[in-house]
Amino acid sequence: MTLARNRVALYPGTFDPITNGHIDLVARASSLFDRVIVGVAESPGKGPALPLAERVDLARLALSEFGNVEVAGFNSLLAHFVHEVGAGVLLRGLRAVSDFEYEFQLASMNRHLIPDVETLFLTPAEQHSFISSSLVREVARLGGDVSGFVHPAVAKALSARWKRP
Repeated sequence: MTLARNRVALYPGTFDPITNGHIDLVARASSLFDRVIVGVAESPGKGPALPLAERVDLARLALSEFGNVEVAGFNSLLAHFVHEVGAGVLLRGLRAVSDFEYEFQLASMNRHLIPDVETLFLTPAEQHSFISSSLVREVARLGGDVSGFVHPAVAKALSARWKRP
């Protein structure tokens, strides 16, 4: 792996929606790498609440303050997308011990598929450690206030999605 590739990190996920926890991880990563690419996966098998194009747009809005961060949607095997964007590091977030087993399996599979790419785990700040996209979606769907968990544009989009004021 070349040194230049090591300076490009890819943070993949469904980001349905992007949360303040995700933003916190991107902020941490943006100070560690020359470029951070947030890869928004189409993930039709997960049945996302928001379409890919909207998730990409919301992530771009939420991350616009970071000059070295790019957002791109993808619908291919992660291993192919990593090479397409020239990343040398995969970023993954760990909120709790319960995330570890799944993330360890993903990291192990990726090590077999893309052995020249390392996986780096980051943890969010404590105030974001309980936030998950699925919880945010559920609160929003039931008419709850998610403004403390997401960027204002995301809160507005979720409100519109479920027709809440």
